[in-house]
Parts: sequence; C-alpha cells; structure tokens
Amino acid sequence: MRASPTLIAMESPATGLEDIDNTLRSLVSQVNALQLKSNPGSSLDLEEVLMDEEIDGTRYLLIRMPQVKSRIRLSPREQEIVRMVAKGHPNKVIADVLNISSWTVCTHLRRIFAKLGVGSRAAMVAQLLEIGALNPDHRLPATR
Repeated sequence: MRASPTLIAMESPATGLEDIDNTLRSLVSQVNALQLKSNPGSSLDLEEVLMDEEIDGTRYLLIRMPQVKSRIRLSPREQEIVRMVAKGHPNKVIADVLNISSWTVCTHLRRIFAKLGVGSRAAMVAQLLEIGALNPDHRLPATR
C-alpha cells in the first residue's frame, strides 16, 4: 500500500479561486494514479514535497506523507481469541476451550473491535490480515 499525496492549501482560497483549487485537487488524483504504476521500490518512510507553488496569492503544497503503520497491541488472551475467531470458532467453543464464560469472550471481542475500529468478526480478521498482525494460516506473528 502506497502513501497518497495530500493537497494542503496554506491559506484559504479567495472567492474565484475555487476553480484553481479544484484543478489542483484533480492533479492530486492524477498523481495518485501515476504513482500506483511507478516506483514500486521507493521508500514510503519519508515525507516528500511533490509541488510547492503560489497561485494568485495562495500557496499550494502537494505532499506525499509517509505511510503510518500503527501497531495494535493485543493482550495474550485477546490474541488467542483472535486466532480462534479466525479459525471460525463461535464464542461458546472459545469460552469452553479457554475455560472462561462466553460473556468474557464477548467482552474481549468488544475491546478488540474498539482497538481496531471495526464492527464485526470478519472485519476484525480482515484488518489483522491486512496489517500483518495475523498470518493467513491464522497464527499471530511472534512479538518482539
């Protein structure tokens, strides 16, 4: 996943400059499309100024921001519940295996959902797979 350029208007555009503003936003879309095709090996950890222009008294910066990789911290119990959910086990089975109540499983799932900003078990597993916190074989990578 690549970092997307962001257009920042340093000053509010005056009346009549909306067309310029819209044109520059269109330029951002075109740059995004071009970047998906080129430079697959470029570093995404650095902020890069793609354009710095002043047009009719308004300064425009087109910046590629570094990709933010937030680290989700799950407790060992949450990790075990995530692994079992990823394997398709219902709450009752998870509770029996872990020797806890199904209410406790629900509480852990609510906390995991809140940490990830998701609303379903499928979204939880999909997001953890996407960020690399869960392997396709439903194993959590070793923590450092």
